Amino acid sequence: MRCKVHKQGREVLVAAADSGLIGRRIEEGRLALFVAEAFYGTEKVDEATLVTQLRTCTIANLVGDRVVSVAVKHGFVDPNAVLVIAGVPHAQLATF
Repeated sequence: MRCKVHKQGREVLVAAADSGLIGRRIEEGRLALFVAEAFYGTEKVDEATLVTQLRTCTIANLVGDRVVSVAVKHGFVDPNAVLVIAGVPHAQLATF
């Protein structure tokens, strides 16, 4: 898994994707998502590190089977809120 933390003022955005998706464009109908290394990062993380990052973020953008599964498993994302684009799970979360 890859993860990058973006900070803007008080907002902390965690972008995480399965490593194999980096550099891919995922499209289905009118939906398209480019899994850019510049956004999702180069840092490889394990499950525990991703969970720690998700606990501290205000926003998250998550792509891929493994990343989204971790977020669901630890209660960050409702499985019913996961969007699947061309077979690839995608989820976003925001805390208030």
